[in-house]
Amino acid sequence: MTGETLRYGKANSLYDTYERKAPGSIVTHYCPSCGHGTIHKIIAESIDLLGVQDRTVMLSPVGCAVFAYYYFDTGNVQCSHGRAPAVATGIKRTAKDAIVISYQGDGDLAGIGMTEIMHAANRGESMTVIFVNNAIYGMTGGQMAPTTPLGQKTLTTPFGRDPLRDGNPLGMAEVMDALSAPVFIERCAVSNPKEINRTRRAVQKAIRNQIDNQGFSFVEILSPCPTNWRMSAVDARTWIDKEMVRLYPLGNVRDTVHETQVTVEDQEYPFLNDEQLVALLHSRAAIETRKTHPLKETQQVIIAGFGGQGVLSAGELLATCAMAEQLHVAWLPSYGPEMRGGSAHVSVTLSESEIGCPVIDHPNVLLAMNGPSLDLFEPLMQPGSLVIVNASIIKRKVVRDDLIVHYIPATDMAREIHLQSAANVVMVTALILAAQITTIDTLKTCIPAVLNKPQFLQQNLQLVEQTMALLAK
Repeated sequence: MTGETLRYGKANSLYDTYERKAPGSIVTHYCPSCGHGTIHKIIAESIDLLGVQDRTVMLSPVGCAVFAYYYFDTGNVQCSHGRAPAVATGIKRTAKDAIVISYQGDGDLAGIGMTEIMHAANRGESMTVIFVNNAIYGMTGGQMAPTTPLGQKTLTTPFGRDPLRDGNPLGMAEVMDALSAPVFIERCAVSNPKEINRTRRAVQKAIRNQIDNQGFSFVEILSPCPTNWRMSAVDARTWIDKEMVRLYPLGNVRDTVHETQVTVEDQEYPFLNDEQLVALLHSRAAIETRKTHPLKETQQVIIAGFGGQGVLSAGELLATCAMAEQLHVAWLPSYGPEMRGGSAHVSVTLSESEIGCPVIDHPNVLLAMNGPSLDLFEPLMQPGSLVIVNASIIKRKVVRDDLIVHYIPATDMAREIHLQSAANVVMVTALILAAQITTIDTLKTCIPAVLNKPQFLQQNLQLVEQTMALLAK
């Protein structure tokens, strides 16, 4: 052809093969006639045209496009459901030259991830968002999505979407237009060649805006889902052109660049170099690790009480002591919404070998800081387990006779030295002595590193000594 180049075939920004199903495979995981394939090609061609393949990071969602990293020969990050804009924000603020493309479906962006997309757009983050609107949850079997039109039948609306029961469909381009920060908003489609070309121009514009540091660009693309719409490929595209565009009108919603806009690239952030990061991670007191003696058996410890007793801190102190002994450790907290007074417990597993699961169903060690904790966990203990009871608060005795029990007046001991919050130190000291998990020297080294309150260090160490004297009797 004279005067122009005939272009066809695969974009360089797509892999030559798609290895998810088999080595050398060129078959995608998408259903026949799905719009994602067309949109992938448009994005890849735009990346090639703009020469940013080596700078591009594709963020793929949870949804039909979950395997986008098998197709795009770019940087790729698989994001949690709806969280792609948050991930994009982190990438852009640490790698300023990256071209970040958040690729999301309607369930991912308009449902699960509404918070993330709204705040990223409202901040005017310099990113490109490609929003694929096929009006249904495709990957999970065809449930109603936030964009499902009224009357449309889905797996969860078998008689059609009802506005009184299900609410009205969301027009995300219009929602974005309610915010002042986005610089480019457009809705297009891939239902026919004319609209595909307009979609290609919109995607290129959205990526170009990011290259030029103009701000937040949002492209909504109406895309067919013949499988879940239960339509043929032709009927699905016809339905977009005749029905879907009446609810979601095509066209440019906004294309503005604010001359005074301050972008992320113009701002200064306190980035840390490698040496500063290492110093930050080691800002606590240094702890020398050493192996004094092997652990006789895996310790599955529950420390339980109410908020304000230092339950989680006790678990952290125990876990740190175990790590200083070069043991494998898992620490899993559980607590209610109350800052003080609500129930709280922490599961701490200590082992000579790798730990497969942090959840403890039947502990072999219990530190009961209050009565409800003893009531809850005593029936769950393994036979022969160690139970340490805060006798200052718990007035009853342990009922089972197949448990090893120590009654420690932990709260009274802490109150006597005017530091009631240190009852957790008494309980951890009693556990370490009774179970011989580590040495007292290791415990004393870990206390200032974990509790991080130098003004109370001597009182905490005094409680360690008093607990040792109590158990030696």
